[in-house]
Amino acid sequence: MAISLKIQESIKNASWIRKIFEEGNERKAEYGAENVLDFSLGNPNLEPPPKFKQVLKELISDPAPGQHAYMLNAGIVKTRQAVADFLNEFGGPRFTSDEIIMTVGAGGGLNVVFKTILNPGEEVIIPKPYFVEYDNYLDNHQGRSRLVGSRPDFSLDLDAISDAVSEKTKAVLINSPNNPTGIVYSEGELKELVGVLSHYSEKLGWPIYLISDEPYRKIAYDGVTIPSIFDLYNESFVVTSFSKDLSIPGERIGYVAAHPDISDKKTIMIGLSLCNRTLGYTNAPAFMQRAIYYLLKDSVDISIYQKKRDMLCDGLASLGYDFIKPKGAFYLFPRTPIEDDFVFVRALQEENILTVPGSGFGGPGHIRIAYCVSDETIEKAMPGFEKVIKRY
Repeated sequence: MAISLKIQESIKNASWIRKIFEEGNERKAEYGAENVLDFSLGNPNLEPPPKFKQVLKELISDPAPGQHAYMLNAGIVKTRQAVADFLNEFGGPRFTSDEIIMTVGAGGGLNVVFKTILNPGEEVIIPKPYFVEYDNYLDNHQGRSRLVGSRPDFSLDLDAISDAVSEKTKAVLINSPNNPTGIVYSEGELKELVGVLSHYSEKLGWPIYLISDEPYRKIAYDGVTIPSIFDLYNESFVVTSFSKDLSIPGERIGYVAAHPDISDKKTIMIGLSLCNRTLGYTNAPAFMQRAIYYLLKDSVDISIYQKKRDMLCDGLASLGYDFIKPKGAFYLFPRTPIEDDFVFVRALQEENILTVPGSGFGGPGHIRIAYCVSDETIEKAMPGFEKVIKRY
């Protein structure tokens, strides 16, 4: 074959999320889209807030020249400063535009961070279950995932993380609110994690970075507060996007923020800026950078997702499904009543219900249900969920 052996192998091991999504499209063609209940992909079903389109209309009518030209590799200074000002509203360390890099979504941002910090063969510790695309992002830059288990309630297992630290450890990557579990890490457990990282950083003689992937930060329920790692640890990066809270995943806009007191900050920021260009992303799109300047405090109506969560959880609990109620994001990660989650997912497919095996997230014996769907989809799926759990 013409393509590389490595990519051939990657194709075989392609993401289960995408596999289910593609199979779902085949079922929709056969049975009609309205009859296939698709919970496979975390694609927000809410439209962006009205202000988003208003801002776009105003920007497109702006007659000022140079609005679509190249900018600094780190992004438009005005937007970066607006992001810094937004972060400063939460207290803690004081940011300036110098600590912000505008990126092509959170995926682009993580690739920029990994390319900047990793030497070949170095490892990033990641708690399971996790978003498996992290593996590919690390592989892009000759890094390796070091996966560790979590506690039964999906909270951090600090002993497992501590045991995983070695001379190859460069960072720990967390995701809160979490995909696929919806768990939110508490301030207490993050402080314990920081204690572990501080201890081993001193022992090894170099900083172990803490990277927090936060595209769901604004999607939290029941008054839950999402702790900031910036308040706890200097050697840290936050990577985020506006895909979920503004419902604009196709626009691919996000940013990386580095702690203002991170070690060797000048070199790190130069590296991030360079990698933002040399990866081929060049810059986040200028039009979206200009739009985000006006939208940092906006989001879709989060209460709508909370209602969907409650509808799904109440329905599945009444049928006997076992799960931990999510505190954020828009995913539910129930246990399967049988060991083989692939078999359970196939059984749900027979009822035209599309979910993803937990094994695809490093969490076998579970399924992931993305409830960023219509209320009607949740309601129509209940008889099928009932039929399948009764079978087992």
